[in-house]
Amino acid sequence: MKTIDYTKYPLPRIRHHANPILYFPLKQLRGSNFEYPPVLKSVKWSDFFSDGKPPSYLDIGCGLGRFLIESALKDSKHNYLGFEVRRNAVSWIDGVIQGERLKNVKALWYSAVNGFEFIKSSSLSKVYYFFPDPWVKKRHYKRRAFSVELLAEIHRVLKPSGKLYLMTDVHEVDEFQMAAISKHGGFDFAYVDDSKWDIKIKTNQEEFCLLKNIPFIRMVCRKKRD
Repeated sequence: MKTIDYTKYPLPRIRHHANPILYFPLKQLRGSNFEYPPVLKSVKWSDFFSDGKPPSYLDIGCGLGRFLIESALKDSKHNYLGFEVRRNAVSWIDGVIQGERLKNVKALWYSAVNGFEFIKSSSLSKVYYFFPDPWVKKRHYKRRAFSVELLAEIHRVLKPSGKLYLMTDVHEVDEFQMAAISKHGGFDFAYVDDSKWDIKIKTNQEEFCLLKNIPFIRMVCRKKRD
């Protein structure tokens, strides 16, 4: 498998936390004196992927794209789409994709809280949601993108028995997510260890946690059949 020398692509200065307004749907915001990702209703997949086909996998909050890019490298037969709200992170990922001439991966400057109606229902095999901004203070919970509404969109785009993968190193975030999943009711879910985690490629944050011996939590949610 091809490997990428990431040192060829100097990292820009990227804030760890994105602007809080990016975690609210655009329709809830007043004024226009801010930079906000376009809200898309439709896309032309040939603008993103060389085969013109839609994605099979979606990485929500793809960060600097290590997991997204490496997954696409390993699986050239399927298309991988990532959402990220930090625009300079997306620009950096695009630079790697273009520099390596990758044809089946795209990072999109987008906020998932607006929904993603441009993705066809029952079309994705897997959705990934890893290490989101925790917003640990209770008054900031409203900034968390994970919600029953987001789960409804994820449920819609997943194929029957498609899977949502969750990972976090913050216990409070896990509790918050599990409460939303239970309230939504459309998924069977289970915590898993290494033996049942079927993803071999690691995210940047996952590798950092392993290096620093920081515990993290993994959950796999399977879409229930109607």
